[in-house]
Amino acid sequence: MKKFLLLLIIPMYSPAQTFTPAETKRREEQAKRVTIIRDGWGIPHVYGKSDADAVFGLLYAQCEDDFKRVEMNYVEKLGRLSEINGERDLYNDLLIRMLIDTAAAIKDYNQSPPWLRKLMNAYADGINYYLFRNPGTKPALLKRFEPWYPMLWTDGSIGAIDIADVSVNELKNFYSGEAVTAAVVRGDVDPLPGGSNGFAIAPKKTASGNAILYINPHVTFYFRPEVSVQSEEGLHAYGAVTWGQFFIYQGFNEHLGWMHTSSYSDVADSYEEQVSKTENGFVYAYDGKTRPVKVKDISIQYSAAGTILSRTFKTYYTHHGPVMAKRNGRWISVRANNRDAKGLIQSWQRTKATDLASFTKTMELLANTSNNTVYADDKGNIAYWHGNFMPKRDTAYNWSKPVDGSTPATEWKGLHTLSELIQVKNPVNGFIQNCNSTPFTVSGKGSPAKENFPSYMAPNGENFRGINAVKVLNENSAYDIDKTIRSGYDTHLAAFDVLIPALLDAFQKKKNDTVYQPAETAIALLREWDRNSSETSIATTIAIEWAQRIWPAILRGKGADDKSDQVDKTKNFAATASAETLLNPLLATLTDLRKKFGDWRKPWGEINRYQRLTGELVEKFDDNKPSIACGFAASTWGCLPSFVSRTYAGTDLRYGYNGNSFICAVEFGRKVKAKSLLAGGESGDMRSKHFGDQAEMYVKGKFKDVLFYKDEVVKHAERTYHPGQ
Repeated sequence: MKKFLLLLIIPMYSPAQTFTPAETKRREEQAKRVTIIRDGWGIPHVYGKSDADAVFGLLYAQCEDDFKRVEMNYVEKLGRLSEINGERDLYNDLLIRMLIDTAAAIKDYNQSPPWLRKLMNAYADGINYYLFRNPGTKPALLKRFEPWYPMLWTDGSIGAIDIADVSVNELKNFYSGEAVTAAVVRGDVDPLPGGSNGFAIAPKKTASGNAILYINPHVTFYFRPEVSVQSEEGLHAYGAVTWGQFFIYQGFNEHLGWMHTSSYSDVADSYEEQVSKTENGFVYAYDGKTRPVKVKDISIQYSAAGTILSRTFKTYYTHHGPVMAKRNGRWISVRANNRDAKGLIQSWQRTKATDLASFTKTMELLANTSNNTVYADDKGNIAYWHGNFMPKRDTAYNWSKPVDGSTPATEWKGLHTLSELIQVKNPVNGFIQNCNSTPFTVSGKGSPAKENFPSYMAPNGENFRGINAVKVLNENSAYDIDKTIRSGYDTHLAAFDVLIPALLDAFQKKKNDTVYQPAETAIALLREWDRNSSETSIATTIAIEWAQRIWPAILRGKGADDKSDQVDKTKNFAATASAETLLNPLLATLTDLRKKFGDWRKPWGEINRYQRLTGELVEKFDDNKPSIACGFAASTWGCLPSFVSRTYAGTDLRYGYNGNSFICAVEFGRKVKAKSLLAGGESGDMRSKHFGDQAEMYVKGKFKDVLFYKDEVVKHAERTYHPGQ
């Protein structure tokens, strides 16, 4: 297709937003009904008369801690990144605009129940009042936040946009007419694992007879802060909130807790459309007839050389959804549910649930498209739901691939009810774990049976974290909070239980070959290694640097389908790879380490580092500036406390950027007891003492006590104030 003409050139200038006296007076009155108490770690404990007052204070506090992250999340969901980053984000913005309709978001806001509109109004007022009271804060783009913005992003997932199996490059190919290829993935960096860990431990396996929940999301560092929010209308929740959202995403209240792990259930589908051109435009075949392809012009502004330009795209839609790609001469449309008003209701109502019945009622809204849920409560219940929003489909089709869009047989047939989803409640073995792996090992031998469910409900297979978690939880009992944390910090790298024996066998076959003799000492270290990562382990360094080089070949190999079963693929690779395929990357690893450091014998903690220098959205790293040794590894290899690291331009050391973020262990008894930890610190301001006050604790897994009740908070108060003071 042809490129579209640039239609608009305007100066790159936007004056500061002003607020009317009436708006300011209303917000000042609301601020008086809100109290924020910062504890000794800078954690904001927000107290409001009403739920809306609490939301107002929560958003104000978030802006104090890191306004740029609050703003950028909504710049992205508005499809306006290009106005800041330029043409490089043009097709990311186009993708968002095609999947998330701002007009529909505004309509949903206007049609929301009054209680929900109050919360959304408070969301916007809290941010706008912060901007009014802090004129030194210069927004990158958004000078005023609108109350309908939450309808653009109705759950708190790190990647809530689902486009089935289509890529941004395919979208660009289709709408630009350019031949775009995928970027080459570096073979010398950790593969980025997706997801999180969630454990629920039943009273039969705890020392106190109370249920325990372990919350361990793996996300980009600093993606969520730690907060507490309470109102006189029954709200009292603690946990992690995604920047700019008004509900606790992963956390707990006085009675129960919830942990979300990313779900790889198939909830979005791509369709092959048979399109032809007529004198009146494009049509597509459906049920023996043709239907017109709908056309929508989308204009996207982008910055360039100090000005704002605009490009307009003629985009296409079938009744399935937007056309996102072209393959083998067929247009590919995508059906997905990336924005749902019920999802926002569900996200809020779960924070105020009081027992399993009321929590289950929120789940019955069937609007959470991206998450699995691990649950525990003060009655001793533990539970797990694999996904939530789940379309019914004809199992005769392979829904992991594009299906025929011309037949009604491939239409969604409503949603599965909650009772039809894969789930576990109070399993006999007394534990639940999900590490983004198959739900059919979620409770060891007490797990659901795979044959009882359609394949699209759980296409993902096993991973090494899941194997490690089941082993740890099966072998232990008499759990308390500290023992739960120790289990959650098991650093055994189960992938190397498969890979290292294969490497040792390969060396045995080639030990007389002079080419491979330089690896003999390294092989001896790997033979004696317990396969646990640690700061002092040289074997960890060798193994991970070597495994990174062979990982692309592992994923290309035979095994599970495209939702790759890492374990099966790794086993297959280890069983079939030639000695040269295994040993040559080891020689390259030793050579590279020697080139960087003068000696390949480098303990893992000397090269695997935590560093936070700037607090910018894209952090900078510097080998010449202070950093902290970390003994954890990426969860790809089975490490439960995930620490994904890599080298950067100009660095020889590896720096973490993804993995453990907000981590929390909660015990539900007569009173809630909990311990938590946050990557680095609460504040994104490098001048704040809370910018890095948890950094040393973070790399050691040393948790702090959670201050859940107000009398505890007051005793440890660092600052008490109303928003705006």
